[in-house]
Amino acid sequence: MNRRPLLPSWLPVDGYVLALLGTVGLAALLPASGTAATVAEAAATGAVALLFFLYGARLSTGEALDGLRHWRLHLTVLGCTFLVFPLLGLAARGLVPAVLTPQLYSGFLFLCLVPSTIQSSIAFTSIARGNVPAAICAGSFSSLAGIVLTPLLAAALLGGSTGGLSADALLRIVLQLLVPFLLGQALRPWVGGFLTRRKKVLGYVDRGSILLVVYTAFSQGMVAGIWHLVTPGRLALLLAAEAVLLALMLALTWYGAGKLGFGRADRIAIQFAGSKKSLAAGLPMASVLFGAHASLAVLPLMLFHQMQLMVCAVLAKRRARDPEPTDTATAPATPAPGPAEASAAAPVSASPAPPAGPGRIAPPSPPR
Repeated sequence: MNRRPLLPSWLPVDGYVLALLGTVGLAALLPASGTAATVAEAAATGAVALLFFLYGARLSTGEALDGLRHWRLHLTVLGCTFLVFPLLGLAARGLVPAVLTPQLYSGFLFLCLVPSTIQSSIAFTSIARGNVPAAICAGSFSSLAGIVLTPLLAAALLGGSTGGLSADALLRIVLQLLVPFLLGQALRPWVGGFLTRRKKVLGYVDRGSILLVVYTAFSQGMVAGIWHLVTPGRLALLLAAEAVLLALMLALTWYGAGKLGFGRADRIAIQFAGSKKSLAAGLPMASVLFGAHASLAVLPLMLFHQMQLMVCAVLAKRRARDPEPTDTATAPATPAPGPAEASAAAPVSASPAPPAGPGRIAPPSPPR
């Protein structure tokens, strides 16, 4: 007898998000303080450096660059991620203080600055029968650009929340993010194969490192007593603001791509890659940029991450039921996937995709 799922297939609750929430609860009950806080902070600093080393070692820049012949699509996704999103984030300044507190607004704006996802964008594009190779390249380009653009945009737009463009802030960005990433890229010819063969084990390393970063950030918030600034009513208003942000980006990426002349398969890739934000990249960056205030800064990103998975799962299934398109998108050669997204969608049931054939690739399973 088949067991009924505990949750509807259209409502994917990412198990890793539950682990993140459990870590937040642990930090609330048993925050690190004193010597334990010093040790946890040092461990989190090392974990961030390790994460970006692994990102660099697993991201095949050369293969990603092979997709440049589809440059209009990739520029569109980058424009959505690092131009349209930040502009909407800046426009949300008008919600302060009636809807968002200044601290929550800083986190809301920060989520608008982080790069797009890779694995979940690929999975949803595949389910919806979109241009999967384009989604792979777009996610890889976004991750590469985000290593530099996200910290610089955050320092420039958030001002005092991140300490501005001080020499100390720039040094932390370079030492904790850029140097490990470049070192991973340099060593990729020697360690890339090893990391690929141990992808499952390293996935636990990725996730465990991020859990440590979250625990440290929220412990600092508890010790500093900042959580009295967040009430259930404020959280509800934050969720409403994020729902509007996601709806706007889903509409802009779909209809905007249509106005730019992209076919259905490309529009799907643009919508799923251009409307998403990476929890895996955003959390470590926030710990570097915000320091003791990182807990409130990452809260909007954590909530937006789960919301985008739930909404895009429903949307991908609806797109999968569309009639077979008559347009054929030009797809670049498929590169190897980039850095594994630390948190992505739970499995989503969908109609079987058409068999692989000339000009198509078999869709990957949705990431866990």
